[in-house]
Parts: sequence; C-alpha cells; structure tokens
Amino acid sequence: MNKIINELKHHMPFTFLGAISGIVFMLVFRNISREAAHEMFFVFHPLHVLLSALVTASLFKLHTCPKGEGKRCNLPILLAIGFAGSVGIATLSDSIIPYLGELLVGMPHSQHHIGFLEKWWLISGVAAVGIIIAYFNPSTKFPHAGHVLISTWASLSHILMARGENVHFLAYAGIFVFLFIAVWVPCCISDIIFPMLFVKDRR
Repeated sequence: MNKIINELKHHMPFTFLGAISGIVFMLVFRNISREAAHEMFFVFHPLHVLLSALVTASLFKLHTCPKGEGKRCNLPILLAIGFAGSVGIATLSDSIIPYLGELLVGMPHSQHHIGFLEKWWLISGVAAVGIIIAYFNPSTKFPHAGHVLISTWASLSHILMARGENVHFLAYAGIFVFLFIAVWVPCCISDIIFPMLFVKDRR
C-alpha cells in the first residue's frame, strides 16, 4: 500500500500538467462538431488502449519472466491481464468518469460512449497488438508517459461530444477536476497496481 501511495504521489505532477493540456485542447477544439469529437474519440481511445495494454503486459512480464532466467511467459495469462487491465480500465478513464463529470457539470448532450461496445473489433485488436509487443519487447517508461497524455485527450474528446454552444467558466474548473481524476487514478491502476496484483513475491 505504501508503494502504491508513493507511485500516486509521483504521478500527480505529470497528471496535473496533462489535465492542463486537456483544457488547452478543449479551448483549441471548442468549435468542432459533436460528430468530429466522436471521430476524435475513436482515435485517442484506441491509442490509449494500445499503450495501456503495452505497459500493463510489459510490467507483468518484466516481473514474472525477467530476461536471463530462462523462463517463458505464459501468453494466455499475459493476454488476460493485458486485456482486462487496458480495455476495462481505459473504459473507466475515457468513458465512465467523463460521463459522470458531464452529468454533474450539467452538459446538455451527456451520453456515455463505450468504445468496446461501439467498435469491439477495433478496441480488441489494438489491445492484442499492445500485448503481443509487450511479449516480445516489454517496455514501460515511454509508453506510460504517452498513456497519460493520450488518456487525457481521449477523456476530453468524450466531454467535447457532450458540450453545448457555450461552456461557462466554472464548467472548465469542474472539467479540470474530472480530467485529473479520470487520468490519475485509472492510469496508475492500469499500468502499475493491476498487473502487480498478479505478481508473486519472488524472494
């Protein structure tokens, strides 16, 4: 638990910057149509799933099948952990938490968009690609940083679909809070906490 709390503290500043970039993102694209925001969501959400699957599967593989020990990683288990940790938690981050934020802020076109249900073939495919990459070449540092930013933009795309003609200044403050929560907690759970739950103590 102490390690988890420490990781959350270390990720807070970067997530804060990511949420600020999200507000800038929203201001830049404030005039796009809801249809365009929907298309944008299905660019950033699959990228988020891809990076999340890569990091989740990589962390599990690095802790269970380290190089030089002659162990072969169990691919079905890696697929199960990578898929659940990426698709499940990315849906929470990009769709469910932003939707709750839209309802609380009072956006007029609030509607949940579950990527896995709307385009299951796309989301499943990119998750599988991320896991396969992790199986052959596990990497966590850069993909995790990219994951945080892409997750911010995916969440913002969902919010842009719900906005009305004019967004009040106070609404931006509420959006910032929900962006921060939608990225900070789920991304750390997906990339760090979730895969470590399945790693045995190797001492």
